[in-house]
Amino acid sequence: MSLEQQMYDESQIQVLEGLEAVRKRPGMYIGSTSVKGLHHLVWEVVDNSIDEALAGYCDKIEIIIHDNYSVTVIDNGRGIPVGENTKLKISTLEVVMTVLHAGGKFGGDGYKVSGGLHGVGVSVVNALSELVVVEVKRDGNVYQQEYRRGAPQYPIKIVGQTEETGTKVTFTPDEEIFTETREFEYELLQSRIRELAFLNKGIELVLTDERDGVSNTFKYEGGIKEFVAYLNRNREALHEEPVYVEGMKDTVQVEVALQYNDSYTENIYSFANNINTHEGGTHESGFKSALTRIVNDYARKNNLLKENDTNFSGDDVREGLSAIISVKIPNPQFEGQTKTKLGNSEVRGIVESFFGEKLMQFLEEHPAVSRKIVEKGLQAARAREAARKARELTRRKTALEVGSLPGKLADCSSRDATISELYIVEGDSAGGSAKQGRDRHFQAILPLRGKILNVEKARLDRILNSAEIRAIITALGTGISEDFDITKARYHKVIIMTDADVDGAHIRTLLLTFFYRYMREIVEAGYIYIAQPPLFLIERNKVARYAQTEKERDEIIKNEFGEGTKVKIQRYKGLGEMDAIQLWDTTMNPDSRTMLQVTIEDAMEADVIFDTLMGDNVEPRRDFIQKFAKYVTNLDV
Repeated sequence: MSLEQQMYDESQIQVLEGLEAVRKRPGMYIGSTSVKGLHHLVWEVVDNSIDEALAGYCDKIEIIIHDNYSVTVIDNGRGIPVGENTKLKISTLEVVMTVLHAGGKFGGDGYKVSGGLHGVGVSVVNALSELVVVEVKRDGNVYQQEYRRGAPQYPIKIVGQTEETGTKVTFTPDEEIFTETREFEYELLQSRIRELAFLNKGIELVLTDERDGVSNTFKYEGGIKEFVAYLNRNREALHEEPVYVEGMKDTVQVEVALQYNDSYTENIYSFANNINTHEGGTHESGFKSALTRIVNDYARKNNLLKENDTNFSGDDVREGLSAIISVKIPNPQFEGQTKTKLGNSEVRGIVESFFGEKLMQFLEEHPAVSRKIVEKGLQAARAREAARKARELTRRKTALEVGSLPGKLADCSSRDATISELYIVEGDSAGGSAKQGRDRHFQAILPLRGKILNVEKARLDRILNSAEIRAIITALGTGISEDFDITKARYHKVIIMTDADVDGAHIRTLLLTFFYRYMREIVEAGYIYIAQPPLFLIERNKVARYAQTEKERDEIIKNEFGEGTKVKIQRYKGLGEMDAIQLWDTTMNPDSRTMLQVTIEDAMEADVIFDTLMGDNVEPRRDFIQKFAKYVTNLDV
C-alpha cells in the first residue's frame, strides 16, 4: 500500500470521527436540539450563500420549506468548488460537506468577510440530517452528491449541463437527533431573513412555505436605512429621513442608520458580519461615544446648551433613538457569555471617528432636524434630574439592609438570592393567602394595589413617582437606570402571580413592560416567571383535583372520576378565592407548581410587540387586535 493511500484512509477515518462527534454532542455545535438548534441548521446553509453575496457573486437566495420536514436553500453564487482536493483525494464539495472547519473562510482568499458565528458550517448540517442532496452549477455542468447522516452515498457526478452558476442544498433534519420537533416555524425564519435582507442591501431573499403556499420576497435597496424606518413604523418619527452613513475605513466597512421618535426608550441593534451582537461590543461603544460627543459639541457651538447647562449624558442623547450599527470586518473576535459581543479593539476608534465626522456634517446641513434632536435631549436631561431625586427613594445602602424595604413586603428569612423568590401578587386578599401559604424561609410576597403605570407612555421621573413601582424596585434591590446592578438582586426568581382574567392579564402585561424596558437584564438572566394558578377545582368525596383549562378539567373528570360521575366544580375568579393551603399546593410549592419562565427569543420582535400593545399609537394596536381576535380562547367580558 502506498503512503498516499495510507494517508487517504486515515483522513477518511478522521472525517467520520469528526461528524460522529457532532452526532454525539450536537449541542456543542448548534446550541441545542430544540427549536432553536433546528433553525440553526437553516442559518448555517444560508450563511454560505450570504458569504457569496458579501463577496459580490450572488444577488438572490431562495429558502423553501417543504412539507416533509426538509428545507432547500438555493443561491446564484459561484457554486461550491468541485475539483479534487489534493490532500484528501476527494472532491472539494465532499470535503466541505464532511470535514469540520473546511471551507473558504479559514485562510486563503476565498472570502474577505464572512458571517457564521462558529465556523462549523454546512458539514454540521450534513452530520445532523438523515438526508442531504447538494447540486452545484459551475463550469457548464450540474454536479450532484447525496449524503445520509453525513456519509456520501456516491462520488460526485454530473447530472446535466447549464450556463448558470450556484448551489442548491436540500436537507432533512434527522429525527434521531431532533426528537422534540422537526417542524420549521415560518415566523422565526421570516424574522431573520428580513434582517439579513436589511443588512445586505440589494440582495433578494425569497422565503416560501410549501405547507400552506405562503411566499414573501425581501429586498431593500436602502438597506439599514429602511431597517430603522421599519423599527419606527409604529412610532411618530421626529424627522422623516433617517440619518445614514456608510463607508470603508482601513479594512472595516461601517454602516450606521438612526432615526429619533417620540418614545422614551432607546433601541440600538448592532451587527458584525451580519451577526446580531446582542451584548454590544467595540462597534457599539464607538457609536455611543461619538453620538454623545457630537450632539454636545453641536449644541454648545449653536448656543442651544447655555453656559450654565451641564452636558448631555449618553442616556439623554439616546432617548427615543432607534439605530442600527453594522460593521463588516475580515477577522471578527467575539466574546461575552453567548459569544455575541464584538471584541476587536481597533473597531471602536474606527466607528467613533468615522461616524462622528459624518454625524457632525449631517447636523450642520440639517439645522431643523438637529434642533429637534437637541430639544429631545434637553427634555430628557430635565427628566433625568427629576428622576435622580425620585431614585433616591428607591436606593438602599446594601443588599442586606431591610430598614428601607417597602412596608407591605413580607420578606423571606433567607439572604441567599439564588434560592430566594419574590411573588408579586395582585390585590391584598390574594397577598394575604400567599403570605399565609408560603414557605417563609425563601418566599417573599409583595402585594400590589391595582394596576401599575404603563411605562411605555411615561418618562423615568414620572415612573419613579409611582409608589407601586418604587416598591418593586426597592424590594428587588437592583436599583434602576444608571444605578442598575443585577448582582444586587435579592431574588433570582421574580414570580408574577395575577388572576386568570382580563384585569390579571393586563397587570401581568404592565409588569412585563416595566421589566423589559427598565430591567431587561433580569429578563435576559431568566429571573422573571409567570405563575400558573389553576382555573378549576374538581372535588368528589374529599378528593380534590385542579385544572388550568377546560380541556384538562374534562379529562380529569373522565379519567379520574369517571364520565357522568357527579362532581363539584369551582371556577376560580381570582387568587383570593383560594385559601392558603390551596394556593401553596397548586401555585407556590416548588414540588408541584407549574411556572412559565419569561425569555427574550427575539429582542427586536419583543420591542415591536410592546410598542404596538402598550404605546401611544392606536392604529397598530387596532390592526393587531383585528388580526389576532379569532385566536382568543378565554374572553372575559
